[in-house]
Amino acid sequence: MSVPAVFDYHPAASVDEAIALLQQYGDEAKVLAGGHSLIPAMKLRLSQPEHLIDISKISSLSYIREEQDHIAMGALTRYVEIEQSELLRKHFPLLPEATSMVGDQQVRNRGTIGGSIAHSDPAADLPGVVLALKAEIVVQGPKGKRTIQADDFFVDTFTTALEADELLVEFRFPKPVTGTGSAYDKLANKASHYAIAGCAAVITKGQDGNCAAASIAITGATVLTVRASAVESALVGKPLSDAVITEAVSHATDGADMISDIHGSEEYRRKMASVVARRAIMRALERI
Repeated sequence: MSVPAVFDYHPAASVDEAIALLQQYGDEAKVLAGGHSLIPAMKLRLSQPEHLIDISKISSLSYIREEQDHIAMGALTRYVEIEQSELLRKHFPLLPEATSMVGDQQVRNRGTIGGSIAHSDPAADLPGVVLALKAEIVVQGPKGKRTIQADDFFVDTFTTALEADELLVEFRFPKPVTGTGSAYDKLANKASHYAIAGCAAVITKGQDGNCAAASIAITGATVLTVRASAVESALVGKPLSDAVITEAVSHATDGADMISDIHGSEEYRRKMASVVARRAIMRALERI
């Protein structure tokens, strides 16, 4: 059985302690939350941190609460808590919907939203959801807190805007306006449940029946989870007819760098991205 390389283990009891450890060890350290992304990579020795900082016991980072204009969520909120949240079902159906598609029940019982987002795996489900919901991501380091827009957070495959001495601490999801629906759909790898192609869609319909706003993100098919700006532009200001949606989703991966591997060629993933984008948009419209 594969085992990780030797490392020093540091359990952190607070955010401040975790940041101090990150400041001390820098690039030599990795943060452990739920562990469902990091530990497999360590077993395969794709990741070999010299220091492992365990933040899983920091209870102050696990919450879902309603604020005046947004929903705040701690970075250590587990998938199962998101999946079961009535507050999220009310405002953002795609969040519990997407988390219900992550792995299996054991993974959802342990995995955290912060771990998934900080890992920035293009085949993961939640990066696309965070993008589509235009979340603000709060990080904390030695100099205090700063807020990063989701559009600016994902830099490359497994790379984010987090500095080596910063910890992701909170997500802020703006409350949707009246006439908004959201949904997530994906074609999953049957063994791993990772997305071969996935789509998170947030659609707002205006009083005239036309699309007032659209936020679409593609996962799985591209080397970096991205907003499908061409789809958004093709929808906004137009009637949400079958013909308009069909034309819009044909641009789901325009300009994107595609993944091509044993699970799906570039051509296949482009086609499937359009298929799941259509499904997500149609289901979002049903929820308005």
